[in-house]
Amino acid sequence: MDFTFTEEQQAAAEAAKGVFAGVAPDAVPSPALTPGAVAETHDHALWAGLAGADLLSLLLDERYGGAGLDAIALCLVLRESARVLARVPLLESSAAAAAVQAFGSDEAKSALLARVGRGEIVLTVAAHGRTGHDPAGLAVTARRDGEDWVLDGVQTAVPWAYDADVTVVPAHTATGRTVLALVPREHPGAVLAEQFSTSGERLGELRLESARLTARDVIDADGAWEWLRDLLATGTCALALGLGERVLRMTGEYTSEREQFGFPIATFQAVAVQAADRYIDLRAMEATLWQAAWRIASGAPGALPAAGDVAVAKIWAAEGVRRVVQTAQHLHGGFGADVDYPLHRYHAWAKHLELSLGPAAAHEEALGDLLAAHPLA
Repeated sequence: MDFTFTEEQQAAAEAAKGVFAGVAPDAVPSPALTPGAVAETHDHALWAGLAGADLLSLLLDERYGGAGLDAIALCLVLRESARVLARVPLLESSAAAAAVQAFGSDEAKSALLARVGRGEIVLTVAAHGRTGHDPAGLAVTARRDGEDWVLDGVQTAVPWAYDADVTVVPAHTATGRTVLALVPREHPGAVLAEQFSTSGERLGELRLESARLTARDVIDADGAWEWLRDLLATGTCALALGLGERVLRMTGEYTSEREQFGFPIATFQAVAVQAADRYIDLRAMEATLWQAAWRIASGAPGALPAAGDVAVAKIWAAEGVRRVVQTAQHLHGGFGADVDYPLHRYHAWAKHLELSLGPAAAHEEALGDLLAAHPLA
């Protein structure tokens, strides 16, 4: 198995490191001390920097001003963003734009893609269903009414909902198919209600009540939602990996400096063993992430559909990121809970990512279903 990155992918990662180099993870108020959102909107200056470095158009074709790269390049950039807790809708906007490019109408592509790549507009995706525990594709209904589509239902915890110019909403039809609706902000029949994540970011509950869209704003292609869902999940695994790597580095630096009985606590066997276990978690998260990203990027066949590789990556990411931050808190002692030290922010973001990925048991069940449907020879 060779996960060597191409020169273009490495160049994207290096560009991301440059853009994120000056980002402070504690640039906004602490979520532990803020009853509402830590900020009203995303980091616009950073968003402009990403646009200037052509990192918002990684997955777009050249005709839309993009680099024509793949999911692996996006995950490399997301990994860097999570290390500094970058407050930007990079995953959601990039994934939504890629779905429009792959499956959308020519009118939607012309209206959205070039502007997304330049950072002029933001896209997001409603991917958490009505409660956060049920399938997103079943939370909203879509029915034809002449040439238009009419949507009804609720999607919860929509990330960056108040920043997005367009929200991609999965919805199911009477025949059991899933379509993707491109719902503009402040569209008739679409209402947002504030919600807040564990990281302190503002989310939105999106209620659709007889919201009418033209055919050009509804993606009715087979497999579009499944492809977008897998890309979002893999990108979230990349965020979990980057965050976990930064937290383990913080833990190594702290335990190398903190002394007890005249020795750095990093030299104690109990501390070293716990840190080593978390290092193994991160390497497993990394290997399964690149396997999933490679399947999505290449479309290569396998014993299981790509969803199987995504499920494995999600299992490791959801469990791994939780174990990493919990061990970090334990080894930092009371210092880890100090709101003047950034570790508590990483813990809050890690919990948000864990909840976004869902419980590992659910992914294990999905993987079991795939194995039952595709017996291995």
